[in-house]
Amino acid sequence: MTSINDVAALAKVSIKTVSRVVNNATNVSPELRTRVQSAIDQLNYRPNQSARRLAGGRSFMIAYLYNNPAQGYTSGIQSGAAERCRDLGYHLVVEPISAGAEERFEVLDRLVAALRPDGILLVPPLADDESLLARIAEIGLPCARIAGSVVAAGFTIHTPERAAGRMVADHLLHLGHRRIAVITPPPSHRAALRRVEGFRDGLAAAGQPIDPSLFISGKFDFESGIAVAETLLSLPQPPSAIFATNDDMALGVLTLAHRKGIRVPEDLSVVGFDDTPASLTSWPPLTTVRQPLEDMGRSVIDALANGPIEAPEFLFTLVERGSSGAAPD
Repeated sequence: MTSINDVAALAKVSIKTVSRVVNNATNVSPELRTRVQSAIDQLNYRPNQSARRLAGGRSFMIAYLYNNPAQGYTSGIQSGAAERCRDLGYHLVVEPISAGAEERFEVLDRLVAALRPDGILLVPPLADDESLLARIAEIGLPCARIAGSVVAAGFTIHTPERAAGRMVADHLLHLGHRRIAVITPPPSHRAALRRVEGFRDGLAAAGQPIDPSLFISGKFDFESGIAVAETLLSLPQPPSAIFATNDDMALGVLTLAHRKGIRVPEDLSVVGFDDTPASLTSWPPLTTVRQPLEDMGRSVIDALANGPIEAPEFLFTLVERGSSGAAPD
């Protein structure tokens, strides 16, 4: 088994220098860091985590807390975060946690007492849970959030939700749709609500009236997509297109359309959001907005493991597939 002594010998540095590089210490020159890292990679050296914890007073664990029914979204973030944790010698601990209930404080307190994580990663809606954020700050743990919209300490990745919603509106209007429904997010998902604002921006820019009856809240899950689609498609004047503000709800719309014998996209166009794996395997494949979920997960781990970094700007893109087409005559 490769030891720290082997790395030091290959890099022609002291054991102490190798330790500094492994623990991301700041007092190492770029040249030395590159040389030591090259030796680590060449020898496939894996530091002893127990020794690292004792030496630096760190657990080398990061906790990912979530309360989001959209599994494709949470797993995309988790995949990128776990990959980056492995690169940096950390472990990712994943914990579902209830939103808006006292239980979330108990889960947090038990996790901190047992594992002493070096940081917390939050995604919506927990990223905007002000009470939870205050508790994390009180404990003194570094916190990184994705799409957090409330002001709080720590690192936040801001996402272009409003611009993406406008992008969907422009797409459907360009296809000739004028009666377009939106399955909106749960009220607790503040960032995702901006997708609806952007969609309204697009309608307004095109001079299209906004019909409140075509905006119905879902629960960000497959079942609510079916339920809301049932309501919308039973209207005396059903929409010719539905924008579901996440993929799980959009897949529910597709399922109901199939049950009712409604052709997609000939009779009804459907657009989702997130570009989860299921969006590509549905029939027809789902037009959706792609979030770079894995890249976002990697970035928050970098912020927690290596200290403050400049928040990157992530682009959301519209992925046009078979579920959206020209409005019916």
